[in-house]
Amino acid sequence: MFGLTQRWLKIPSREVECARRGFACSDPRIQDRLENIGRCFLQGYHAALEDRDHYALAKQLDQVALEQRGFAYEGAAMALVLLDGLFPRKQRFQRFLSGAGKHHIYMLHVGAGWAYARLPWLRRRVELSIRQFDSVLGWLVIDGFGFHQGYFHWPAAVHIPGTQFSEPAQHVYYQGLGRSLWFVHGANALEISRTILTFDSQYRADAWSGVGIACAYAGGLSISAIEELGHYADKCKPALAQGAAFAAKARLLAGNPAAHTQTACAALCGMPAESAAALCDETLVRVDRLQPCPYQHWRELLQRSLLLHAAFHQKTEPAFYC
Repeated sequence: MFGLTQRWLKIPSREVECARRGFACSDPRIQDRLENIGRCFLQGYHAALEDRDHYALAKQLDQVALEQRGFAYEGAAMALVLLDGLFPRKQRFQRFLSGAGKHHIYMLHVGAGWAYARLPWLRRRVELSIRQFDSVLGWLVIDGFGFHQGYFHWPAAVHIPGTQFSEPAQHVYYQGLGRSLWFVHGANALEISRTILTFDSQYRADAWSGVGIACAYAGGLSISAIEELGHYADKCKPALAQGAAFAAKARLLAGNPAAHTQTACAALCGMPAESAAALCDETLVRVDRLQPCPYQHWRELLQRSLLLHAAFHQKTEPAFYC
């Protein structure tokens, strides 16, 4: 029975090809990067479907190239949560999260969101379910849900959150949706900007936050193109910078630094990736975990800190929020 389930859950490699998804990408180099990220995700996903010892799984995931390793852990998280949804007694995801995979805690929560988007009985109770996770990082499950919907169900994904999520969760959903635009539009700054302008104004900063995460974590753009991205973000640039800082923190914790993360943090945050990650830590300890969405409070604190940093170094007044 379990073997049949594994075969049913397998995802063909063609599902991460831009042509298959209908994504527009005019730059072959960027297209290859984005498709390779998808292949690394599937590599981790299929490895975790084998339901092996978690330390053996981590050892296999660590064979993926360092820069792309986080995506393999993200894929593994999706598989583990799917297996838990079908065969819940083993609590595979929680054990991996607290043990062999703990340094990839950010990507694991995001990957869990993919699984919640896949199984109807998980999808219906995703907000209740995240209470079992960290009170701040658990909200990344909603981000992963949003990314999944954008990646597999664009453009219908724009209309999904209002039908099932609370107001705080919708903001996190749009962060994930914004992150998916990096793939949907092949990292094209103009097309990403045009799409975000079609969103309800209250969610545009959330979407730009997701774009910042993708820019700094997935990469693909030169520093001049990243600066252009910041220009398009306009008053939402603090959210874009906050996303880049989150990506820097995720990579630093996992020990998989990347040159493009440094470039993005320099262009968007005005500081090295290590400093941006440290700012994430400094603001995280000030989060009010009794707020309806502590993750949103963290984002707000970090955006304010980045604005103050920019104002201090440029001797200008902080810009208004988006």
